[in-house]
Amino acid sequence: MVAPGSVTSRLGSVFPFLLVLVDLQYEGAECGVNADVEKHLELGKKLLAAGQLADALSQFHAAVDGDPDNYIAYYRRATVFLAMGKSKAALPDLTKVIQLKMDFTAARLQRGHLLLKQGKLDEAEDDFKKVVCVWDAELRELRAECFIKEGEPRKAISDLKAASKLKNDNTEAFYKISTLYYQLGDHELSLSEVRECLKLDQDHKRCFAHYKQVKKLNKLIESAEELIRDGRYTDATSKYESVMKTEPSIAEYTIRSKERICHCFSKDEKPVEAIRVCSEVLQMEPDNVNALKDRAEAYLIEEMYDEAIQDYETAQEHNENDQQIREGLEKAQRLLKQSQRRDYYKILGVKRNAKKQEIIKAYRKLALQWHPDNFQNEEEKKKAEKKFIDIAAAKEVLSDPEMRKKFDDGEDPLDAESQQGGGGNPFHRSWNSWQGFNPFSSGGPFRFKFHFN
Repeated sequence: MVAPGSVTSRLGSVFPFLLVLVDLQYEGAECGVNADVEKHLELGKKLLAAGQLADALSQFHAAVDGDPDNYIAYYRRATVFLAMGKSKAALPDLTKVIQLKMDFTAARLQRGHLLLKQGKLDEAEDDFKKVVCVWDAELRELRAECFIKEGEPRKAISDLKAASKLKNDNTEAFYKISTLYYQLGDHELSLSEVRECLKLDQDHKRCFAHYKQVKKLNKLIESAEELIRDGRYTDATSKYESVMKTEPSIAEYTIRSKERICHCFSKDEKPVEAIRVCSEVLQMEPDNVNALKDRAEAYLIEEMYDEAIQDYETAQEHNENDQQIREGLEKAQRLLKQSQRRDYYKILGVKRNAKKQEIIKAYRKLALQWHPDNFQNEEEKKKAEKKFIDIAAAKEVLSDPEMRKKFDDGEDPLDAESQQGGGGNPFHRSWNSWQGFNPFSSGGPFRFKFHFN
């Protein structure tokens, strides 16, 4: 048993900063609370701030009842009990908090003070000792090693960051933080931390070797992203292939590189390649929203509308507020419906990403083939007339940028049903109105004359 003064004096110098640490820990602990409990907690917090203790207590009672395993609810209720001078009622709640979350320093510190006031010095000292342990750099580093072995690198990083501040010139902590970030795929934070190590010791061999590796990788990724912003997708793909070669041993860089290559192929209108690479990413990460969106876009180019809709719907399940997903899904659904009617691309036999020159070339070829004057049989002539009108309509739509955009968005600009205000289809007319029409008079300087026997 020790005198109270010897315990409290050890806390005096660190107490103000400790409260900051506690507050941060406390505020960050509220994640994952269900909606009803969160409402009780938030309302209780406001009532407590307003000094309405009885009403605040009722809200925290409701929060505890709503989620008996929520340590925040117990902690806030204990806070109200203490404000009301009911320390005996607060003690069980603080104990419950510590049982649910052993490293919640705020609860342990307050319980230590209550035990001290009750003369339970041994128990109070035990709580205070455990609070003081957070300021021991060696214990932080030791726990970090445990976290690493347990496969919890982010918790290890948290302890190592504390250790880097608690111990002067702690190059080892910065080195470990940097390597952990690197293994997690966060090359930018890894570079930042290893630079801190070199600021303390520019001759640190491991930090310098690691710095060269991270800097090389970081430069490749930055360069690749700049190429993507400039629309140079082929060059960006090459850069990300170099990233995978530079760091083949960490899966995170391979996945992220393939994800970006998938994006490049999709934006560069290389649907076959995009579908292949995006599918590789989705085998490793089935819920990767970026890969789902890019593969869906590739499916649209390939006119695989059902597959595109499925990818957009899966992506929407994981990110329902993404406007790009919502618009993509609506477009895919329109295109599916459109494909079941007249498809101008199929009429001309060209891909959706065909250039204007390809469209004009396909049109000329088909117009020559299906010109009604080529047919003598009355039945064949009627069939050719219909075919020729469809070919002319397809050329009219696909060679006009504005009309083509409407069609690509799922709207037929020549379909009266899809146009507001009605109006007829200018191509739904008899062949007589097309007599004298030269299908080769537009789209270039060429002129043709027909000579039939």
